[in-house]
Amino acid sequence: MKKLQDSLEKTAPDRLARLQERLDDVTSLAQSIARFPSLLERANTTTSTRTPMALVESIISYQEEGDTVLHMPSKAILGKGFLVAKIHTFFSMSKLAKNYALMDEKEVKEYYDETVSMMFTLMAEDVYMNLIKDKSVSIDLRRELANSLIILWEHRSDQTISDIAPVLQSVWSARRRLAPAFGSMMGTSELMMVTFQMDDQWGAFIKEKLSEPDVAQAMEEFLFGVSYEQILRLKGILRDQGVKSIGRDEVSSYLGERVKTDINLDYRDFYLLYTVRRDNARARQRLHIEGPKNTLEDHFIRFIMEKNQEKQKNDTFAKI
Repeated sequence: MKKLQDSLEKTAPDRLARLQERLDDVTSLAQSIARFPSLLERANTTTSTRTPMALVESIISYQEEGDTVLHMPSKAILGKGFLVAKIHTFFSMSKLAKNYALMDEKEVKEYYDETVSMMFTLMAEDVYMNLIKDKSVSIDLRRELANSLIILWEHRSDQTISDIAPVLQSVWSARRRLAPAFGSMMGTSELMMVTFQMDDQWGAFIKEKLSEPDVAQAMEEFLFGVSYEQILRLKGILRDQGVKSIGRDEVSSYLGERVKTDINLDYRDFYLLYTVRRDNARARQRLHIEGPKNTLEDHFIRFIMEKNQEKQKNDTFAKI
């Protein structure tokens, strides 16, 4: 941070002044949020007493559909806004470092990587909420997820996501370099290319879970960048017209609607496309219609947390 500020002081003092104003604003926001009662301690609210255990059970038991914003603690809502402000600030710093401070590529990347890491934390909140509502997940894991969610709300950071984020980012980067076969719509070779570039966690996930229909369908959506419903339509159209393969830029014309299939390394694109898949999955779940009811991110994070939970149990038994 200091190197960026020192460089801007020499090359773009006007930009430094604006950056300092933004940093002051973010700091003030953090201080204001910190004045709200901690979610990790017993607290007397305006109308009742809240404990972390009671909050966990409340999160697990609340199974209503729709936006839960009015049922969430104020600190959770405010913290999400703070995280978004912080993401924008760090992204601005990455651009300042590159375009004005003339810092080297490695230093610029540090700011961008921190931006992406915070984006995954933002995404984690949605994933945790999805999994907590999923009754196919064990109650023990749902309780652990609720605890993780409260910690995330309190500190706006999460160790599990910090560990998983590099894997998901690598999957996204690998996907960007691929050219899925819009024709067969199988994506098998693309999936293998992604897997070969990944670590053991991803390989184990593919090996153990890809045979499950919901995981396979979620994987297709992720790889091709279009919805399950659009994939089915596109398969039918290409089959009926006898077309073997098309490019990404032709997908929209074949479907007769605008489809964002172009991809880049912008973290905002990752989150945008994730939210589309998230909302589609939630709609299918609510309406009981065919197609993936969870996103690929849901499945992968659930897999990792279940493995971690299993390892903890085995370690405990080994000590007895």
